[in-house]
Amino acid sequence: MLCYTFNPKYFDIYLVMLHILEHTLSHTIEDSVKLLPFLFFTYLLMELLEHTTGGKVQNKIKNAGKVGPLWGGLLGIMPQCGFSAAASSLYAGRVITVGTLLAVFLSTSDEMLPIFISEAVAPATIFKILGAKVCIAIISGFLAELVYVNVFKKKEKDMDIHVVCEEEHCSCEDGVLKSALKHTFKIFIYILLITFMLTFVIELIGEDQLAVVFQDIPVVGEMIAALVGLIPNCASSVVITELYLSGIIGAGAMMSGLLVNAGVGLLVLFRLNRDWKQNVGIMAALYGFGVFWGVIIELLGIVF
Repeated sequence: MLCYTFNPKYFDIYLVMLHILEHTLSHTIEDSVKLLPFLFFTYLLMELLEHTTGGKVQNKIKNAGKVGPLWGGLLGIMPQCGFSAAASSLYAGRVITVGTLLAVFLSTSDEMLPIFISEAVAPATIFKILGAKVCIAIISGFLAELVYVNVFKKKEKDMDIHVVCEEEHCSCEDGVLKSALKHTFKIFIYILLITFMLTFVIELIGEDQLAVVFQDIPVVGEMIAALVGLIPNCASSVVITELYLSGIIGAGAMMSGLLVNAGVGLLVLFRLNRDWKQNVGIMAALYGFGVFWGVIIELLGIVF
């Protein structure tokens, strides 16, 4: 007769894993659902442009790209990673320029602002950080545009929103509303799955363990914070903000991480933009700008 001995240790592990899965699922759904309005209205706009634009409108959009980084830096500061997802979609259709895209990515504050407010951080401090992010984003966006066009001799391609349709393997002849809904659903499922996996990994590792990797060594803290910021998930901005508020990382590392963090923007970029080398270059530029400005802030002893 076989006899099974109950081991409470395995039951505890089961409960912990169940709790992590429940927490991961709830956060994944909450974070992903927030993106739906941004995704839908972005694709709706792109469909309208695809179906109605003529040469004059395309030229206006192209010319507007010259001051795009200014608007990207200003609009990107809104506390929602939906703007970065929208910017990636617009860039894939060549509606905006690479400088504008980077300005949005660098300016995006994601979950930083809600956490600061909930932790009763002084309004003056919040405005200083937001102001610094906007200024850095605008300057970096224009600099990226300058280098891209004049140094690398690259030319921005003409607006081609239809490329998004081809990448999603859908028919854009279904009408504006139906096509926009199709795009939104497909990219939403993609974001949902990736977000779940990333959030699960972060939950397993734990924010406390992530804090251990930060060391009080010049540049290293900024480089590590920027790497954490590259995680295409709203949770990374939460980790960096909490570490800053708890005094584990300084202003430089905090700024590096939050500048690089673009929410799910990078996910959408790699999903929709065919040129993977260009995507890698944009990600490298984003990381480089984040580390550079973080080190500058640390060297100058700037505090917020």
